[in-house]
Amino acid sequence: MSSSDAKITEAELENDLGPRRVYSTSPSAPSRMPAFASVLAVIAILYFGKDVLLPLAIAVLLTFALAPISSRLRKLGIPRIPAVIVTVLIAFLVLVLFGLVVAGHVAEVAQNLPAYQGNIIAKIRSLQESGTDSGIVRRLTSVVESVGRELSNAEQRPGAPGTGSRPREPVLVEIFAPSRPIETLTSLIGPLLGPIASLGLIIVVVIFMLLEREELRDRFIRLVGYGDLHRTTEAIQEAGSRVARYLLMQLVVNCAYGVPLALGLWAVGIPNPALWGMLAIVLRFVPYIGPVIATVLPLFLAFAVDPGWSLVLWVGAIFLVLELTSNNVIEPWLYGSRTGLSPLAIIVAAIFWAWLWGPVGLVLSTPLTVCLAVLGRYVPQFEFLEVVFGSDPVLDPKERLYQRLLAGDPDEATDYAEEFLEEDYLEDYYGKVAIPALLLAEKDRRRGVLTAEQMEQVFGTAITLVSNLAEIAQEEEQKEEEEEEEEEEQKEAAGRPSPPKEGNGDESELPDGRGKTVFCVGGRGPLDDASAAMLAQILQVQGAEVVAARHSDIPNRRAMSLVPKQSNAIVVCFLNEDSTRHATILVRRFKRIYPAIRVGAVLWVENQKERQPPALGEADFVATTLTSAAREALADAPPSLVTPARKIRTRRSSNKTGIAAARSGI
Repeated sequence: MSSSDAKITEAELENDLGPRRVYSTSPSAPSRMPAFASVLAVIAILYFGKDVLLPLAIAVLLTFALAPISSRLRKLGIPRIPAVIVTVLIAFLVLVLFGLVVAGHVAEVAQNLPAYQGNIIAKIRSLQESGTDSGIVRRLTSVVESVGRELSNAEQRPGAPGTGSRPREPVLVEIFAPSRPIETLTSLIGPLLGPIASLGLIIVVVIFMLLEREELRDRFIRLVGYGDLHRTTEAIQEAGSRVARYLLMQLVVNCAYGVPLALGLWAVGIPNPALWGMLAIVLRFVPYIGPVIATVLPLFLAFAVDPGWSLVLWVGAIFLVLELTSNNVIEPWLYGSRTGLSPLAIIVAAIFWAWLWGPVGLVLSTPLTVCLAVLGRYVPQFEFLEVVFGSDPVLDPKERLYQRLLAGDPDEATDYAEEFLEEDYLEDYYGKVAIPALLLAEKDRRRGVLTAEQMEQVFGTAITLVSNLAEIAQEEEQKEEEEEEEEEEQKEAAGRPSPPKEGNGDESELPDGRGKTVFCVGGRGPLDDASAAMLAQILQVQGAEVVAARHSDIPNRRAMSLVPKQSNAIVVCFLNEDSTRHATILVRRFKRIYPAIRVGAVLWVENQKERQPPALGEADFVATTLTSAAREALADAPPSLVTPARKIRTRRSSNKTGIAAARSGI
């Protein structure tokens, strides 16, 4: 087929089927399959190489934690090698002493557990006796007893008929011989060789990493991001500072939790209180699971030690007070302990690293995930890691609101608005979030992806949102009135007359709307109606009487009768910037009917900065932002003069003229 035939065929298809749809996905968009394959390869390497990589990961984590201490010693004048060796020795001596103390207390608790057996049995029996026949404890006890009877009967049951009695199994006899000292020593030291070797390897790696920290950083930059030194350096610094800050602040929080816990348990009489305080300090490094374990163990010991229930209640009260204090006082005070990870990401990361590397991976889950989130922030190929694990919102406030408007969820949209309004005013929320969200909806409407039903749903949700924020609007109105009264009282007390609110040169302040009436109406669609309702609420905050109408009221002249006769301004709102011609027609129509009222239009723009609006013929004002629209609607400027209406002369049809001439004999 020739090229001309191909062109003809394409033209025919376009005429028959319409123009081709152009999709937004660019053909040159990079594929994410290489990044996904890389992630799978890295997971496989981490899983099968955990015997080698796990000590290295612990060493890297300890290097991040000890680097600030080593740097502080070097600033005091100590040479690099002695500073590093002293730092590592102090750190590992503290860890070894901590482990020895914990091991001693654990052995003591294990020896005392048989003494608590009577209390445990007595409490279980008391629970059985206090429960009814349908109690949970009685049911569980009967189930366990029945299973035990079945197992014992199965062991004592003779062989099946016809097969004869079951032959007796031979009895295993173990011959004990005097062991040699070398074999005994080998059997004792053998299980400890692996952990000792791993500990020695970690110590050596930490020392060399601290000694060559700058060299390793330069090599990493050369290997990974030599083409963008700024981005790579920033990523390394952020990862190091996040991990070091997390470990330091978490240690401070855990100590502030474990020390009072040990003192409280000692005060109420729990055995080995130092053990439970030290375990709480360690276990709270494990996200979510560790604090639960640290709470259950002392509660179980209180259950076993005390014949009554008072000790259990005291221990529970201690944990409740400490949790409330830690979560509401200590952690908010130590604001830098945030990791930049979402709570769900921390849970998922804990499950993943526990599956990958066991209990040690559970402890390392948060620091390692922090490094992955930083990698996703600075490496474009792994941006999905920042989206998945990061705590920062992935959608802009306007996009989030538009998504809620599309979903028809005014409650969640109201929650987002209330969070925003904790620090800003309603005018800022509508101008920076709500109106831009409606502009996104208008953009989708122009692209043809937003149906009429969806537009009505967006309008209904937006109107519900506006009504939900009415209480906040009333609070802002009352607050402004109180501030104005206070200013007037202060000026009267000083003997100076209060100047008028307008004309004071403060462009950030909106004019006072008390005693004024404004009529707001949408221009062409439901989205315009929603923007008019938002503008109306802002004008009400300023004290003005506002009447809002929909665009559907204009063709049947209902809006003309809805306009109060004492109105000071009429505002027509448009989300489509290209609606200049339609806006001119509506402004002219209102101007002809109400020549004594200021009539203007608002052509909303996505960028909320002031810019020169287009001219609209007879309009008294044209605005592009919420602030400028409110300022113009409440202004005291007189309306512009209306030119006389143009006379329309009716032309006769040429055919009728010819017929009349023929009939007259011309």
